[in-house]
Amino acid sequence: MRLQDCHNFHDFRRLARRRLPGPIFNYIDGAADDEVTLRRNAAAFEACDLVPNVLCGVAEVDMSVTVMGQKLAMPVYCSPTALQRLFHHQGERAVAAAASKTGTMFGVSSLGTVSLEEARRIGQGPQVYQFYFHKDRGLNRAMMQRAKEAGVEAMMLTVDSITGGNRERDKRTGFSIPFRLNLAGITQFALKPAWAINYLTHERFALPQLDGHVDMGGGTMSISRYFTEMLDPALHWDDVAEMVGEWGGPFCLKGVMSVADAKRAVDIGCAGLVLSNHGGRQLDGSRTAFDQLAEIVDAVGDRIDVMMDGGVQRGTHVIKALSLGAKAVGLGRYYLFPLAAAGQAGVERALDLMRLEIERSMKLMGCKCVDELTRSNLRFR
Repeated sequence: MRLQDCHNFHDFRRLARRRLPGPIFNYIDGAADDEVTLRRNAAAFEACDLVPNVLCGVAEVDMSVTVMGQKLAMPVYCSPTALQRLFHHQGERAVAAAASKTGTMFGVSSLGTVSLEEARRIGQGPQVYQFYFHKDRGLNRAMMQRAKEAGVEAMMLTVDSITGGNRERDKRTGFSIPFRLNLAGITQFALKPAWAINYLTHERFALPQLDGHVDMGGGTMSISRYFTEMLDPALHWDDVAEMVGEWGGPFCLKGVMSVADAKRAVDIGCAGLVLSNHGGRQLDGSRTAFDQLAEIVDAVGDRIDVMMDGGVQRGTHVIKALSLGAKAVGLGRYYLFPLAAAGQAGVERALDLMRLEIERSMKLMGCKCVDELTRSNLRFR
């Protein structure tokens, strides 16, 4: 199977599975507890049907949107995700370049493996910096100041991860950072020597956003301990309001799901929010972002940019979310599997396929621009 044989999300997932050691593939692919929310995220779109209009004169379509003051050439963006150079040695460099080439937004994670300064130099398009709230308030301020100095336009605070989710696939293989694999996990790595050679012959794995604050490489701190020991479960709205004021630019909350929280995000001056259950990786049994989207848009959609992520695998999924009122849609696993399979070339192919699917779907829906997608185009079963 080659990259040119990949025509959709499932093809990229199969190719990534062939190339990655089992523990790493399952880290991307897995979720919390029984993975119920993971499955529902994708299935939610299937309960909604599109109702197209015809004879609308749609020779050309405009897919561009503006989110938090940033113009995107198409209404999807690459959500910030952690540990990308573990999946492919190019990591965030590949994603930043591909997103910039496509004209869409890219997010750098606090747990990113390329510095946000380098990512900013690679991708000159719209960019956000995603970070977690630490017990060390000085660290929080330092991370925001660093993002400002790097030229990042928007800040994205993840609020659904004050502690790590129960990811049992990782426990079965012993997956962690630093690696502490059990025998089953070691065997899986031995079956994929090409990945090991690639990993060992490139620069040392690092988490540059946390340099000087957390020692991941010396064995003193693991990713799981980072979540349980360094992040602050006492995070409160007052803390976030203070950060919004300190940042002084577009500030977004990722992981909001309730109407009450969406309204509070507006009240403290946030410019955007992302409906998200973290890809099913945190609270299993959580409602899907797509199912909750209309309720949030009705409550605050005229005062804040509402985005969503979770389970998006097709251009038609994006069309359905936009029709419910989302301003843009985040992609996670959709670009991570192509990254793992083929680096920058894989991410570019995946984003190009998504662009073509959205363009084709808009034409078939009879819509010349995103604003023409409305709930009149949808029926729920």
